[in-house]
Amino acid sequence: MIRLVLTILGGILLGGIVHLVSVLALPRIASLDAYSRLVPLTTSNAVTQLPSAEPGTTTMPFMDPAFATAVCRYDLAKGPIKLTVPVSQAYTSVSFYTRSDVAYYAINDRSAGRKVIELDLMTEAQHAEVPDDEEVTAADRLIIDSPTATGLIVLKALAPEPGLMPQAQASLAAATCKLQASPVAAR
Repeated sequence: MIRLVLTILGGILLGGIVHLVSVLALPRIASLDAYSRLVPLTTSNAVTQLPSAEPGTTTMPFMDPAFATAVCRYDLAKGPIKLTVPVSQAYTSVSFYTRSDVAYYAINDRSAGRKVIELDLMTEAQHAEVPDDEEVTAADRLIIDSPTATGLIVLKALAPEPGLMPQAQASLAAATCKLQASPVAAR
């Protein structure tokens, strides 16, 4: 009887370990992650609007139809990028993800406190090369350090009513994500 109980407990324990390992490994071995899905639809270091979310035809899973969504697929190998996102009427958010879909930074219009969300995205090595300017404070210049050289920036603008979706899409259409021509200068 004890042998049967131990065999059952061993089977349950082994099944739990296999389940846990497979769930944790799946995001790393999946071939259709967000970055891979967006490569054919986007260009590097440019903002691309995604089509509106409709049942059964969304570009990415779990897209909210109340939000206009745009993506910037970035590559910092050639230098830092400058991101500028005009704030929409209702709510605007910007989220940063590594190539392997790990979120590492997010900001919204309320925390930015401005009419335009402006920031510089660079690697830690590129940030170390930025000259210090004593007159420029952290409030004047927002610099985000990316843990990887490639990744995604997801821009979202809320349309609280369906009739306001064109305004939300227009605010994202005015967003820019481009390579900086020169090192980060003081604003």
